[in-house]
This record gives sequence, structure tokens and C-alpha cells, in this order.
Amino acid sequence: MDYQIISDSSCDLEQNLRKKYDIEVVPFYISFDEQIYQKEVDEIAIDDVYNRMVAFPKQYPKTSLPSVQNYVDAFTVHAKEGRAVICICITTSLSGSYNSACNAKEIVCEEYPDAKITVINSLGATVLQGLFVIEAAKLKQSGATYEEAVEKLTSEEYLATGRIFFTVGNTDYLKHGGRIGKVASVASSALNLKPIITLKDGSIDASGIARSRKKSIIKTYDLFKTYFVQTGDDPNDYVYAVGYGYDREEGMEYKEKFDEVMHELGLREETQICHIGATICVHTGPYAIGAGLIKKI
Repeated sequence: MDYQIISDSSCDLEQNLRKKYDIEVVPFYISFDEQIYQKEVDEIAIDDVYNRMVAFPKQYPKTSLPSVQNYVDAFTVHAKEGRAVICICITTSLSGSYNSACNAKEIVCEEYPDAKITVINSLGATVLQGLFVIEAAKLKQSGATYEEAVEKLTSEEYLATGRIFFTVGNTDYLKHGGRIGKVASVASSALNLKPIITLKDGSIDASGIARSRKKSIIKTYDLFKTYFVQTGDDPNDYVYAVGYGYDREEGMEYKEKFDEVMHELGLREETQICHIGATICVHTGPYAIGAGLIKKI
């Protein structure tokens, strides 16, 4: 049975990658006034979001998740044509997008009883979610059946290999969005400390602090080194993506150094680079930077 890979826009995949891997994206919405909500990428460019965040640092934008109807519309097209769907969503700890997709699945399956729809909690976001979605698309392109793909993509062992190690400009956005959690216990914007943060198993955890941007970035590299020392895994068994926010030049510099670090660990391939989208930057602020990894499937 043929099947379609769908994700929400938290995957932060650029149009060329969506086209290359035949990935459909259901967008989140973003608003700066809580009245007018625009579809991420489709109606408001991510550069415009960042420029406004930097120009008006106290005007915190908000996002709204894809509605149940948004997912119903996306799924119905394929159900009508007898095509299965694998829908990969942002971690449930950061959004209710997964729940919207699950509710939409029930609605579509009532009308089309033979429809096959699997909704997956990626336990990730942004670069990690994007890597996961591409791995799903590669599975499909390699000839894996719908059932085979679902089995591999929902494996707890596989999902547990995903990580993002990153830092942010300050904790203001994390506090405002109520996402600070354990990070609050180790970092305070009043002291101008820079938190180092890990996203794994679907949740955000503190991984240390630094007194400068430069040192916090270095510590993210150290987390990758530690990960491979602890696991003993071959770095070539993983895929990687660097994510940056407002400052593309800083993102390119980060990627260059990250590639050096990973090559020292034995990685033979070059990593991808990704512009972190609106869904995540409203929680992290405009200066998030880091990288994600997940095992090749």
C-alpha cells in the first residue's frame, strides 16, 4: 500500500527538502497581537518573525497549533484515494498538535473505515523532528511497506536515540512561555547566565550553565562528545542537523566548528543546517543555536 509522510511545521524543513522527500507539512499559526494568526511559512516568512522579535523584544509572539480540521483536510485527500498516512508531530510536551492529529484520524476513519492513518509523537521538535521526518521518507523511498515503516518509526529504542543540545540568548522566552521547567533551577537571566539545554525523550532538561555565549556554545559541542563516549556508538550511524535562529552568520560559524568536532570523533559526512522556525523560536527566543541527532534508520 502506498503511503504519504505528513508532519506539522515544527519540523522546520525547507521547501526544497519537502519536495525532495515528498513530505507534506501542516502549518502552525503565529500571532503578534493574539488576534491575527498567520500560517508559518505559508503566510509569514520566518525571517519576518525573527526581525520583528529582535526589533520588539518585549512583544512576545504566540503560536497556535494546527486545528483538528487542518489535519482532517490533510488526511481526507489520501483516504479518498486509498493511500495510507504516517503523520509525525512535535513532542506532546511542547504542543497539542499530536492530539489534534489523533482526533482528526478518528473523524476521517469514521467516514473512511478502510483508511490507514498512523500518528506518531516524534518526542522531538525543530531539527530533531526534521531529521526524523526525513528518515521516515528515506524508509519509504527504500521500498519499506507502510507496516514496516510504522514498526520502525514507533520503536521506543529508535526514538530514544534522538537529541538536541542547544543554548539560548537568555531565559526570558522560556519563562514567558512557561517552558523553563528544570532550566529555572540552574540559570537566571538576572545573573546573565546562559543555559545549556537538552531536548530528549520529549522533554526539555537543563544540562549546565555558562557565563558567556561563547562558553555556552562550546558546552553544546562537549555534550556531543560526551554522548558518544557514553554510548560507544559510531557517529556515522547517525544523522545530524545544526539549527540557528536570527543570526545566520553565527549559524554557519557554529556548523563549521560542529563539523570539526564531529570529524574528530570519526564522522565522515557533513551535517545539515536548518533555520529554526516560529513554532520553536517563540519559546526559545531569537538566539537559540545548537544541533540535533538521531540514529539512521
